Amino acid sequence: MDYLELTERLRVCAESTLSKSRYEHSVRVAELCARLCRRFGLDDDKGYLAGIAHDICKEYSAEAMAALAVRDGQGISEYEKASPSLLHGRAAAVRLREEFGITDSEILEAVAVHTTGKYGMCDFSVCLYIADCVEPGRPQITASYLESLLSLPLAAMMKDVMNRNLEYVRKKGYSVSEDTLRLAEYYNIAGENVGCVS
Repeated sequence: MDYLELTERLRVCAESTLSKSRYEHSVRVAELCARLCRRFGLDDDKGYLAGIAHDICKEYSAEAMAALAVRDGQGISEYEKASPSLLHGRAAAVRLREEFGITDSEILEAVAVHTTGKYGMCDFSVCLYIADCVEPGRPQITASYLESLLSLPLAAMMKDVMNRNLEYVRKKGYSVSEDTLRLAEYYNIAGENVGCVS
C-alpha cells in the first residue's frame, strides 16, 4: 500500500471538506501520531495517515454519520444514539475502507475507536487516541505537560491521558460509554465518572 499517495489524497480531502480549524487540528494530530509511532517502533507513515484522516466525518450531520457508521456491521448503541457525534470515528473508518480502499486493520481500528477507545485496542490505536487528546493546539495542553507526557512509556502515557479526561468528564457531567469504562478498568483507573471525550 502506498501510504504517501493515500495520505496526500486524504489530506486534500480533509483540507477541502473540513473547517480550517478542524483541518489544522488533523494536521497536528497526524504529526504527533507519527512521532509517537516512531518512538514506539510503529509505522510512522501509517500514523500520519490515520491522524490526517481521523476526523474526515467530524463535520457530517448526525444522520450522515450514523448512515455510514452502521455499514461497519456493529449497529448503533444507545450511548451512541444519545451522543451521535461520537460516531464520526466509525463513519470515517467506513469511508476509508469504502472510498479510499484502505484495508489495514490497525488504521481502521485506530480511526474507528479514537473517540471512546476500546478495551484491547492495539498500540497503533493507542498512539492515535493519545495524539488526538493531547495535540499541542488544544488550549489545555502546555508545552511542559506535553514534554513530560512524551517521556513516559506508552501504557503510562495512556493512563495519564485518560486520567486527565476523567477530570474533564467529571467537571462536565458527561455520561461514559461502556467501551471507555472497560478501557479505564484495564488501566486501573477508578471512579464513578470514568470516561473520555472526543
